[in-house]
Amino acid sequence: MENMYTFLQHYWWFIISLLGGLLVFLLFVQGGNSLIFSLGKTEEQRRMLVNSTGRKWEFTFTTLVTFGGAFFASFPLFYSTSFGGAYWLWMIILFSFVLQAVSYEFQSRAGNLLGKTTYRCFLALNGVVGPLLLGAAVATFFTGSAFYIDKGNMADLGMPVISRWANGWHGLDALGNVWNIVLGLAVCFLARVLGILYFVNNIDARELDGRCRRQLWGNAALFLLCFLPFLIYILVADGFAVRPDTGEIYMEPYKYLHNFLAMPVVLIVFLLGVVGVLWGIARTLWKPAFRKGIWFAGAGTVLTVLALFLIAGYNDTAYYPSTADLQSSLTLANSCSSLFTLKTMAYVSILVLFVLAYIWYAWRSIDRRKITAEEMEKEGEHRY
Repeated sequence: MENMYTFLQHYWWFIISLLGGLLVFLLFVQGGNSLIFSLGKTEEQRRMLVNSTGRKWEFTFTTLVTFGGAFFASFPLFYSTSFGGAYWLWMIILFSFVLQAVSYEFQSRAGNLLGKTTYRCFLALNGVVGPLLLGAAVATFFTGSAFYIDKGNMADLGMPVISRWANGWHGLDALGNVWNIVLGLAVCFLARVLGILYFVNNIDARELDGRCRRQLWGNAALFLLCFLPFLIYILVADGFAVRPDTGEIYMEPYKYLHNFLAMPVVLIVFLLGVVGVLWGIARTLWKPAFRKGIWFAGAGTVLTVLALFLIAGYNDTAYYPSTADLQSSLTLANSCSSLFTLKTMAYVSILVLFVLAYIWYAWRSIDRRKITAEEMEKEGEHRY
């Protein structure tokens, strides 16, 4: 029974890690929106860009909600600690995504008070704020957050609160750690890279294609300048390890490097992911006729993020460290749901395969035709 419980904890961390990878890939919508004004020099070009990402924004939003829901079902103590304690950080992220949804639906409505340009500015704002803060939030899995955990408070009928934040910033303190900002910037520039690659694949417009490929150079370079230092940092930094027999949290030198070495399959997944991202970028840059870079870079993004999540939680590692009280750090074992809940939800998780199949079918149906300037002029078409 204990082995089954441990297996299910690891199984659900894998599901969450996979959803995290899919979410970062789908942030190409946000990355593309952040480039609306720099890539689109005419109204026609901006309409093509907005309609290109507008056909996919629901996928990103749905994956973000599913990611949070999976955490709530499988590791409720993390959900209550992070979403409940660092609420300013998460509220800004969610507000920016809600602003995105409103902007898509209202920018072309007749008689809207703010005007089309204002709503497009909102899209660009979400394109920067969303990936930046999501990256900073994920970085806290390696750098830690300021919170306390006291399960004894469950017996306090007056205030049965297990977790509490150690300061009044409630998540905004994550922006005070330079490495959180570095990963946030890396995710932001990666989203822009993926957005450019998606435009190259999805839009049939020669002038836009050339401009996308030129902007890919700078954004890819900035992504690497942010991601590589963060990767080196976590590989050489002390990590938050767990003694499996007692549950004690302690600092272990080179913990995340040791995790890669102890789990060679995860290391291979990570390296394949990095190669996929670099290949998608390089092939697009050096072969003008190549338009499929989004699929190589997208798959590579999913694998890379998946591997980073796995080394943050597997191999006796505290995946949500506390900088205020080391022993309050969250692990797979001390923050998970009951065996019954994990087992029941494991059966439900099989439905994810059908959801992925539907997304694949819908994606192919939507992208059957490339976006062209002529399509933007057709009557009766749904356009943003």
